[in-house]
Amino acid sequence: MCGVIGYTGKGEAIDFLLYGLQTLEYRGYDSAGVAVLSPDDNLHLVKVAGRVAALKERCDAANLVGTTGIGHTRWATHGAPTDRNAHPHTSCDGRIAVVHNGIIENYETLRRQLMAEGHSFKSDTDTEVVAHLIEDAWRGPARGDLASAVRYACDRLEGSWALGVVCADCPGEVVVTRKASPLVVASTKDGAYAASDVMPLAKATSHCLQLDDYDIATLHEDGTIDIVDREGNAVEHPKPLDIDWDASAATLGGYSDFMAKEIAEQPAAISRLLKDRLGKHGVELDELSMSNDDLAAIDRVYMVACGTSYHVSLIARELVQDWAKIPVFCEYASELNYKEPLVTDHTLCVIITQSGETADTLTAARRMKALGCKVFAITNVLGSSAARESDGTMYIQAGPEVCVASTKAYTAQMVASALLALRLALANGSMDEDEVRGHFASLEQVPGLMEEVISRRWQDKQAARVFRNAKSALFLGRGVNSTTAYEGALKLKEISYLHAEAYPAGEMKHGPIALLEPGFPVVAIVPADHVHDKTVSNIEESIARGATVVAVATDGDERVAKLCENVLWIPPCPEEWIVPLVAVVHLQLLARYVARARGCDVDKPRNLAKSVTVE
Repeated sequence: MCGVIGYTGKGEAIDFLLYGLQTLEYRGYDSAGVAVLSPDDNLHLVKVAGRVAALKERCDAANLVGTTGIGHTRWATHGAPTDRNAHPHTSCDGRIAVVHNGIIENYETLRRQLMAEGHSFKSDTDTEVVAHLIEDAWRGPARGDLASAVRYACDRLEGSWALGVVCADCPGEVVVTRKASPLVVASTKDGAYAASDVMPLAKATSHCLQLDDYDIATLHEDGTIDIVDREGNAVEHPKPLDIDWDASAATLGGYSDFMAKEIAEQPAAISRLLKDRLGKHGVELDELSMSNDDLAAIDRVYMVACGTSYHVSLIARELVQDWAKIPVFCEYASELNYKEPLVTDHTLCVIITQSGETADTLTAARRMKALGCKVFAITNVLGSSAARESDGTMYIQAGPEVCVASTKAYTAQMVASALLALRLALANGSMDEDEVRGHFASLEQVPGLMEEVISRRWQDKQAARVFRNAKSALFLGRGVNSTTAYEGALKLKEISYLHAEAYPAGEMKHGPIALLEPGFPVVAIVPADHVHDKTVSNIEESIARGATVVAVATDGDERVAKLCENVLWIPPCPEEWIVPLVAVVHLQLLARYVARARGCDVDKPRNLAKSVTVE
C-alpha cells in the first residue's frame, strides 16, 4: 500500500524521485522520504511525516545532488507515521538504504536475532530489518555484491515486499526485487527506472518490464538492467508492457481535484470500453480465453472483491442470474479466504479489482484456482498481478484513477460485468442474439445519460447543505438500487468522514427507522421502476419522523417533487438495470460537495490508500 520509486541515470535523481512520489501518493501519504547518492559517494536522506509536498520543501532546502536514488511514500502498518519511521531505512553504518512496500511477517524474530548480533535499530518499522540483513550479507556471503546481498536477505524474509535498495559503495546502481507486491522497471537512454506501478514511468517511456516474484533487477546508470532469479541465475528480459496512456492523464488538467476530473471522465471511459464489443454473434469477449462450450457449461459463479468493487459484484450477480440463469455467490475476498467454497468442475471465479493488486482478492483468487476454478479478472491496470495470474482478463480501460475514492473504475467495472453477463447468457442459450443486442444498445446510451447528470451537478451542490450539521446519514434503495445506496454511503464515509449507513429500503422498519429524528438526512434512490411506489412509501415514512430526504428520482416524477425539497434528477433510462450506472454519478458528486464543505481532502482521505496491497 506504499509507493516505491527508484532511478539511476544521467539526470538529477531528486527531480524524478519527487515527481514519481507525487504520482504514487495515492498509495499512501502518511510520510515520505528519499535517499540520494551524492557525487562524493555518500548517502543523503531526507524524510518527513506528512505529504510529498512537505518532503519537497525539505529536499529543496537540502539541495540534494546526485544521479542515483530511491524514494518512498508510506501508508503506515508497523510504527506510527513519524519522521523516524518514514522510509528509507538504513544499515548501522548508514551506507545502505532501503524502501519497502509490503509486510515482513517475521520481522520481530529477525529483529531480535539482529539485535543480539549487535545491530542497532532506529525505527519501529518492520522494514528496517531488511537494511540490516542486507548489511550482514554485504559483509559476508555476498562479498560486496549488492544484488547478491539483497538475494541473501530475501531468503530470510517471510511476507510480501517490493524493495528498492542503494548502497554508497555501489555508485550508479539501484537494486530492486519483489514478492507479492507490485513493481515494474524501465530502461531508457537517459537511465533506468523502477516504480510500484507504471504511472510515474509514463513520463519517461511507453514501455516497461514486469518482474516476477523473487526476481532481482540491478538498474545501471547507462540505462541497462540485469535481472537474476532467487538462485542468482540470469533471467531474460520479459516482453515489454506497453503503457497505453499519456503522462498527462495523471495530471489535474484544469480540475480542482482528481475526484472531479475522474467523475467527468466516466462517459469517455464507458465509450472506450464498449468500442468494438458487438460482433456478428453478439458480445465479443476474447479475453475470457474460454470456448463457447466451456462458457455454456458453467454451473455457478463466484464474484470476489473488496470495498467498492464488492458493490460491483452485487450488481453483477443480479445481471448474471437474471440473464444467464446461473447462480452467483458474492464474497468479500477477506472472508472467502476463511470459508469452504462450493466448487465444481464448472465453477467460474470472477475477481473484480481496480488496481489488480488487492492482497485479499489475489489470495482468494489463488485459492479458488487451486480448487479447480477458472479465474477471470476485471481490472484497470495493465500487467497487474490479477491480470498475470488469471486465466482471462478484461481491462476496463478507465485510465489512471488517482483519487482514492473510486468513481470511473466503479462504473466501468459495472459495464464490464454487464458484458460478461451477456456473453454467458448467449453461450448457454438463455438469451438470443437479438436480446443481447437490445441490452447492448441500452449500454451505449449510458455515456450520454452520465453527461446529462454531470451537467446537473448544481443540484448536488445545493443538496450538500442538508448535511451541514449532520452526524450521520441513511441511504435507501430497492432492488439493484439497494447497491447504489451502499455505494453512495461508502463514498460519503470515505471522503467526508460523515457516518452513513445503507439498507434496502424495505428493511428500514426493521431497525434503521429508529435513527430518524428532525433534520436527519435520508438519501433515497427512487427511480421510475417497478418498486417506485414502495420506495416512495419509505420516503413518506421518513418525512413523517422529521427526516430531511434527498431523493434521486427520474425526470417528471411529480409525486417525489412534492414530497422532497432536494431532488437529484436523472434522465429516463432505457432499462431498470441501467439506473445504477446513472444514479451513482449524482451520489459521487454529492459526496464530493459534502466533503469539500467539511474541509476534507477529497483525493486523499485520512487512513486510506488507493491500492490495498497488504492483508
